[in-house]
Amino acid sequence: MNRNTSLPPSGTPVSFGSVLRSRIRFGLVTLVVIAVYWWSIQGMHFEGIQGTAGTVSKSILTGFLHPDWSFVYIPDGEDLLRGLLDTLVISVLGTVVAAVVCIPFAFWASSNMSRGLALSGSGKLVLSVIRVFPEIIVAILFIKAVGPGSFAGVLALGIHSVGMLGKLYSETIESIDRGPQEALIASGANRLQVLRYAVLPQVIPQFLSYSLYRFEINIRSATTLGLVGAGGIGTPLIFALQVRNWNRVGIILLGIIVLVILTDLISGWVRRKII
Repeated sequence: MNRNTSLPPSGTPVSFGSVLRSRIRFGLVTLVVIAVYWWSIQGMHFEGIQGTAGTVSKSILTGFLHPDWSFVYIPDGEDLLRGLLDTLVISVLGTVVAAVVCIPFAFWASSNMSRGLALSGSGKLVLSVIRVFPEIIVAILFIKAVGPGSFAGVLALGIHSVGMLGKLYSETIESIDRGPQEALIASGANRLQVLRYAVLPQVIPQFLSYSLYRFEINIRSATTLGLVGAGGIGTPLIFALQVRNWNRVGIILLGIIVLVILTDLISGWVRRKII
C-alpha cells in the first residue's frame, strides 16, 4: 500500500528587510502620534484646582442624589414633562423635514443617478457645506431670524440633518443592484418608471433605517438647543444651572436619560423590523 508522505508546501519565507521596514514604519507612526499628543498637551494651561471645587462638587452630587421631584409635573407652569415633550416634538419634526428634503439632494449627489461626475460632485459639495455647521450654530442663526423658541430648534435640526442624511442616502443609492434597473431600461421603461420600480424598492428600507438612527441623534441634540433659546428641555436646564439649583438639574438630567433610553430601545426595535 502506497502512502502519500509528501509534506504541504511551505509558505514564502519573510525576508529580514521586510520585517525591518515594517518595524521602522511602526516606530515612525508611533513617534508621530506621541509628538502630536505632546504638542496638544503643551497648548493646555492648567492653573490648578479652585478652592471651592470640593464644596461645589459636593453640592452637585447632593442635588443629583436628591432630585426635585416636584418639578416633574406642575399644572400651571413649566415642568419636566412639558420640556421633554417639547424636545421630542422638535426631534420628530426636524427629522421628518430632513428625511423628505434631503431626498432630491441624495439623488443629485449619487454618481449613478446624476449625469456626469461634475454634477454628482457638486451635489456632494452642497451636502458637505450644509453639514459643516453644528446644530447649535445653526440654531443661533435661526433664533436671530425667527426668534427664540421651538420653531428655531426644528429648523436647526432639519437643516443640519439634511446634510447628514443626504450623504447616507446618496451612498445607499450608489450601492443598489443595477440588475433590475438595466432590465427595465432594456424593456423600454422610462426614467420615472425605473426610479419607481427598480430604485425606490431597494433604498426605502435603508432610508427609513437611517432616518430612525438620525432621530436618535436629534433627541440628544434637541436637549442642548434649549441652552441657546431654541426650545426643549435645555431651556429650564440652563436656568437651573445659572441659579445653581442642583436638585432641579438632577431631575432634568434624569428625565433626559429616561427619554434617550426609551427612544433608543423603540427606534432599535423598529429598525430591526424594517431591515
